[in-house]
Amino acid sequence: MAKFDMKRLSTEDKVVGGAALLGAIALFLPWYGASVGGFNTSVSGWSTSYGWLGGLLIVAAGVYQILLRSEVNLPKLPVTPTVAMLGAAILGTLIVALRWLTLPSGGGGGLGAGFSYGPAIGIFLTLIAGVAECVVGVLLFRKSGEKLPWDKSAVSEMPKARNVPPAPPAGS
Repeated sequence: MAKFDMKRLSTEDKVVGGAALLGAIALFLPWYGASVGGFNTSVSGWSTSYGWLGGLLIVAAGVYQILLRSEVNLPKLPVTPTVAMLGAAILGTLIVALRWLTLPSGGGGGLGAGFSYGPAIGIFLTLIAGVAECVVGVLLFRKSGEKLPWDKSAVSEMPKARNVPPAPPAGS
């Protein structure tokens, strides 16, 4: 088993790892809140209907990148490592952005008796973490020279499947 060495991580890896840490912390912070007079209430990222899934994907993308660079034996995926990290970061960021856009917000009232409700700091920090991962993920992808799974030139480089006779019809 390889020992973790921070020197193995590039600046990009550290940014992705830091964004994952920020995303993990932000899941526990208020994502939505309401205030009436002097009373405040809020819910964390874990309590939003589907926002927690986006936050977890952002965290998972960063953890995967750090484990990958730490030379930990990871299972083989049907896509390249950078595409896996970038895909998780993009999907997570889109889910969190969708949650943010669907949260109601507003306010009103006068002095001392006013009320307000809307997104809170946790969802904004998670969005920042996700965008940072996406930007660095695109930079890493471009630097790596990897192909997207649906790229036709990547498919043409794959070995051709052997001709296998079709299975006999069922019941014969």
